[in-house]
Amino acid sequence: MDTIFSLMSPGVFALCLGIAVFAGVIKGMVGFAMPMILVSGLGSIVGPELALAGLILPTLLTNGWQAMRQGWRAAWDSVKRFRLFLIVGFVALMISAQLVRVMPERLMLALIGVPITIFAAMQLAGVPLRVPSASRRVEFSVAAFAGFIGGFSGVWGPPTVAYLTALDTGKTEQLRIQGVIYGLGAVALFFAHIASGVVRTETLPFSFALLVPAMVGMWIGLKLHDRADQATFRKLTLMVLAVAGVNLLRRAIFA
Repeated sequence: MDTIFSLMSPGVFALCLGIAVFAGVIKGMVGFAMPMILVSGLGSIVGPELALAGLILPTLLTNGWQAMRQGWRAAWDSVKRFRLFLIVGFVALMISAQLVRVMPERLMLALIGVPITIFAAMQLAGVPLRVPSASRRVEFSVAAFAGFIGGFSGVWGPPTVAYLTALDTGKTEQLRIQGVIYGLGAVALFFAHIASGVVRTETLPFSFALLVPAMVGMWIGLKLHDRADQATFRKLTLMVLAVAGVNLLRRAIFA
């Protein structure tokens, strides 16, 4: 705790825990958005680099839970089906992770905020996205873009979700595939940011501290997901993402 309180006040820390619970609830309901909510919410009160460090362990554990919910065989089938996406995204993520220490803060916030806002606005407007399931070029391009954004921000959800939506992926399978893609990406992100210096002795306790509230929130979200209409929760989540994206753009412009 002493390490954490050297980085922030107890009041700010309590607010961070609340943001982690909320991010977990949304993650459990729709399968994505935890990194986006954490990097937007935490980044508003502790700064983008510490926010990125904080989200790494909660993202890793919650995605492992999500990926394995139907068992390891189903998860492995998802790995085989999307192996090109995973390989390309991993390479792009490892390369772009090294930009965190040199990229201007405003540019980093804008590069995260723009795709989040565009994705949420398109989905809320009902704009259909359809791509051929056999289009390797599209899969390669989306994976490279998602990995590039994810490496320096910890956020790779919007292009991934847009791609899976465009493929008309079923709800249960989409949640599992997201868990597999994001989970493996989170493993890569963890090691990439050990190399970049974002994950270090001073920041790792903060990520550990966010783990329990994030898992509790996800447990709540999964219960809500299993009992209620997914479409309603998806629309609510997209509204939250739109607000998060606009907030990031506001900070990029006026910070």
